[in-house]
Amino acid sequence: MPAAKAAHRLGARVTAVNGGDGEGPRRQAAELEALGIGVRLGDDRTLPEATDLVVTTPGFKPTSPLFEAAAEAGVPVWGDVELAWRLRGPDSPPWLAVTGTNGKTTTVQMLAAVLRAAGLRTAAVGNIGVSLIDAVLGEEPYDGLDVLAVELSSYQLHWAPSLRPHSAAVLNLAPDHLDWHGSMEAYAAAKGRIYEGNQVACVYNADDPADAKPRTEDLVREADVAEGARAIGFTLGAPAPSQLGVVDGVLVDRAFVPDRQQQAQELAEIGDVDPPAPHNIANALAAAALARAFGVPPSAVRDGLRAFSPDAHRITHVADVDGVAYVDDSKATNTHATEASLAAYEPIVWIAGGLAKGATFDDLVARSASRLRGVVLIGADRELIGQALSRHAPDVPVTDVARTDTGAMASAVREARALARQGDTVLLAPACASMDMFVNYNARGDAFAEAVRALAAEGRGEQ
Repeated sequence: MPAAKAAHRLGARVTAVNGGDGEGPRRQAAELEALGIGVRLGDDRTLPEATDLVVTTPGFKPTSPLFEAAAEAGVPVWGDVELAWRLRGPDSPPWLAVTGTNGKTTTVQMLAAVLRAAGLRTAAVGNIGVSLIDAVLGEEPYDGLDVLAVELSSYQLHWAPSLRPHSAAVLNLAPDHLDWHGSMEAYAAAKGRIYEGNQVACVYNADDPADAKPRTEDLVREADVAEGARAIGFTLGAPAPSQLGVVDGVLVDRAFVPDRQQQAQELAEIGDVDPPAPHNIANALAAAALARAFGVPPSAVRDGLRAFSPDAHRITHVADVDGVAYVDDSKATNTHATEASLAAYEPIVWIAGGLAKGATFDDLVARSASRLRGVVLIGADRELIGQALSRHAPDVPVTDVARTDTGAMASAVREARALARQGDTVLLAPACASMDMFVNYNARGDAFAEAVRALAAEGRGEQ
């Protein structure tokens, strides 16, 4: 919608295409037609006549017939990010860009908080929910910003060949969206596009396993960057020169200091990061690296991290009931995110399951088994997790919740309570998508929080 409106305002003849013809598409069509924009519903396979450019949403796979028709006609295909990049004016703010399998939104929001703490006018935009097209065209409240903190998905990067950020970070790489990209190699290559043409810093995860293929550092090596752009690593350990890391509970910088061979600049303490889980510390280090690449002083990193509060359903502490902590990480919709979540607590009663999206769970369970007090399984593909548990954690008690109605989460929370002991954490980190039982991961997390609060109210004798 923003792309269609922007192109129309700039004088293009626009045809908006949607393969659907239901209530939602018709409502959008009416809004566009009222502006004088043409709309075609029910056909997303053929190219409208006299088309000079296709601007696509991420919902269309690269193999879609519409794009095959565009290729045959010699018509370029851009994404909304590419369009926004090309529509930038001469005074448009630079982009600090973030991608990765997990942690993108949190890192971008941290980055924006740090930039604001430095007195810079900024906004968190892109895949985070605010259209880059609206941002770069200067519409309120984005007029006159100093810098943009930009979240980019692999879908968006696939269709953004000319993007050249000031600096960029790839937080991590794990198998995801392979049905869209076709292979892990294609998925990683799309992520790696974020480094192309970087002007100052390519931020990578120095803690990638040595046998990972590819590693984020490999993507930096393969990128064609501007003269003088540097590779900047982040690590949860002590940093080497040109890295940010952690020393004795302090986040430190050995990249943006006068003598990085001998010096380290204190940025913040682990306690300044909310929550201080390992993967969130990594997010904070990546955000700090991008901010430092933009010239932000150390004090702003500390102040920005202290001011930041994570969105709901991201390792959110809901309540303590009878000495047991209940934590909502419904946003952990894949195995990589769930492994990071499980690494933050011990011992754990784990609530898991949903739509697996083709994922396998053996590695996740094998690496996390020692932390598990018990497991409660929910959702359509719970059996897959159950099989991995039987192979790699046969002594861990497992409760199967077969019901899929609206009361299923309440049952799961009660079963988890029965398995938990004082000092444990009951963790909702499903490792699966939510759409088998819930509208989205937010609704799943809300159901968990509601069930926990009901449990706490019973303990207080409330009705």
